[in-house]
Amino acid sequence: MTATTPLPTATILGYPRIGRRRELKRAVESFWAGRIDETELRATARELRAATRERLVALGLPAAGGAIPESFSFYDQVLDATLALGAIPARFADIAGAGDLASYFALARGDERHQPLEMTKWFDTNYHYSVPEIDERTPFAADPAQLVAQLVEARGQGVSSRPVLVGPVTYLLLAKPSDDAGRRFTPIDRLDEVVAVYAELLASLAAAGAEWVQLDEPALVSDSLLLSREETLALVERAYRRLGGGATRPAILLAAPYGDSAAALPRLGALPVEAVQADLVRGGLPEAALADGSLAQAFTGTQLVAGVVDGRNVWRTDLRAALERLGRLRDAGIATVVGTASSLQHVPHDVAEETRLDARLRSWLAFADQKVAQTATLARGLADGSAAIAAELAETDAALADRASAPGVHVGAIRDRAAAVGEADRRRGEEAERRDAQRALGIPELATTTIGSFPQTAEIRRARAGFGRGEIDREAYDGFLRAEIERVIRLQEEIGLDVLVHGEAERNDMVQYFAEHLDGFAVTEHGWVQSYGTRATRPSILWGDVSRPAPITVSWSGYAQSLTERPVKGMLTGPVTILAWSFVRDDQPLADTADQVALALRDEIDDLVAAGIRIVQVDEPALRELLPLDAERQRAYLDWSVGAFRLATSGAGPGIQIHTHLCYSEFGEIIGAVDGLDADVTSIEAARSRMDVVAPLGDHGYSRGIGPGVYDIHSPRVPSAEEQAELIRIAGRRIPGEQLWVNPDCGLKTRGYEEAVASLTNLVRAARLVRADAAPAGAGTA
Repeated sequence: MTATTPLPTATILGYPRIGRRRELKRAVESFWAGRIDETELRATARELRAATRERLVALGLPAAGGAIPESFSFYDQVLDATLALGAIPARFADIAGAGDLASYFALARGDERHQPLEMTKWFDTNYHYSVPEIDERTPFAADPAQLVAQLVEARGQGVSSRPVLVGPVTYLLLAKPSDDAGRRFTPIDRLDEVVAVYAELLASLAAAGAEWVQLDEPALVSDSLLLSREETLALVERAYRRLGGGATRPAILLAAPYGDSAAALPRLGALPVEAVQADLVRGGLPEAALADGSLAQAFTGTQLVAGVVDGRNVWRTDLRAALERLGRLRDAGIATVVGTASSLQHVPHDVAEETRLDARLRSWLAFADQKVAQTATLARGLADGSAAIAAELAETDAALADRASAPGVHVGAIRDRAAAVGEADRRRGEEAERRDAQRALGIPELATTTIGSFPQTAEIRRARAGFGRGEIDREAYDGFLRAEIERVIRLQEEIGLDVLVHGEAERNDMVQYFAEHLDGFAVTEHGWVQSYGTRATRPSILWGDVSRPAPITVSWSGYAQSLTERPVKGMLTGPVTILAWSFVRDDQPLADTADQVALALRDEIDDLVAAGIRIVQVDEPALRELLPLDAERQRAYLDWSVGAFRLATSGAGPGIQIHTHLCYSEFGEIIGAVDGLDADVTSIEAARSRMDVVAPLGDHGYSRGIGPGVYDIHSPRVPSAEEQAELIRIAGRRIPGEQLWVNPDCGLKTRGYEEAVASLTNLVRAARLVRADAAPAGAGTA
């Protein structure tokens, strides 16, 4: 291999890539809209990458030695790996090799000729990746152009950066067989061919001057993939013995973020790679191997990147505890690099910009920039001793003590109420009793509805911003929202939907809106985090005990119901999703926090029912997302997460229909938990996967209402009535028609009205076509 220097004593695995003010989002969406061309978009991307490198050096990472990762993506890092491997599915053959961004985005979002790649969650995060489609004939051909171009860019800034790529084992384990694959084929069958292409990529990077490359293998820490951890580890060993033996390559950093790699560390350290990263926030160290010296022996000549700085949450790192842990590794004779537990793409850029946050709360927090600085501080303390960072240690100690004792962090009345919850508080009436009582709602077979939100137009955003700045008073703003609700109700009636929603015009985000109305939460101004592509959210900060000081949604849902004879759903976000899509306190069990949120939502449902709402949807799209990667922890998680949902909803009487919504995850392994939610109707993402989820539901004997999505709202495509009808028919082969609902995959917030109305019109037509299939000859359809 090419001679290299060791990694510097501080590094990170990745950095937010959307821009401090979402510059990448705006540029990409301008490109999609035709307002800028590809040259302009690429120029914006270069500026963002340059700004990132400059910022990381200013925060204390060395410009030399590969400390700075090249983790940029226009859309998704797994999609980028697909392009680097040349693994374009056959159904995109007409654009394969084009190399332009329009073709790149066609894979991600689809276009008039192509349905997009499926999306699902990246391990247990809220990030979504584009699922590769592999079969026996998928071509592989190394395309290092983008990796090399960014390396050359960095060198022009005086930075020797580190290209980042999803590793070969993880890439194939996250892939799905294409529709053309044989019945027994799995993508991992092609590992040796893919490793050969990775070797070509590494050789090209070495030729371009790369000192280091980072290959991410989080499959090592997951029990939720195709193979067991032992089988995955064996494949990683096979792959990296070959990659490590390459004659011309950069030094390899093999990263295992997002979970516990302790059991695998001795074997990973013995591989022919130059560094191994371990997540020491969610995972630990092999204590016996550390104590008897065998871990140090395995890491002879190999650096350990100790991920002691949390890349997933926003609380200050306990520098004193982290330094003690790092010192143990150093004292054991292991060459230790201070690092982050995962990429920092999961946290916002800079807490210093949150000037509207309470100063006391702000002092407890660390966003990406602060985490980079903490990493550099710990490296200095490890090298020079704790006295060299005495001021930083004292500041952190004071902040941690202040957080523990601050008012609102512990509230006796809230804790007493949660402690008094019994099993009876988590049970509703019998299913048959509820089904009989809900017939009074008059809902037809193959009932049509939406998931909740309607498009958030520029007019809505301007009105909300104007109200926030004080340019519009409360009366005028409420009047605007009532007019918008009425418009959406009339539109749904015109389209012919059976169960309506009020459209959520008053909500900026399905979690943030509730956080703004619940005690124990704070919201940010600039705390954007990428969810997928150009979609970003501002996770709220759950810092204290949670309660509901006043009704939140009741006036809007009640007003919507007053406008129509058709049932209108009350719309709430469930307790698990509120936790998953917030930065949650780390000083008590998640189960305790979930019950506090559930009790607040239970109060809200009581008030919705009192206001005349007979259908309440409590969305839990993140239920699968939070499933621990460790199999031994999954049962406990499913117990408390299902219990929190049932605590929120079980106060509703039998005549109240409870809905929930789940999206963009693989649900086969948690069907029992989905059933355990005991919702009367569950809507679920299914369009991109062409109803893959229906088979496990049918096999499980799921007996309540189910709405597998027939309209993929994450693509600008307008699916025809016949296309959607075919999906309903596929679902109907496994689920009885009286259980089926017809709905989109998710809310319509990010879509435009023109495409949303056309798609929903086709959705209603599709339901009528399928109803006609089963209607007696000569009978009409509703």
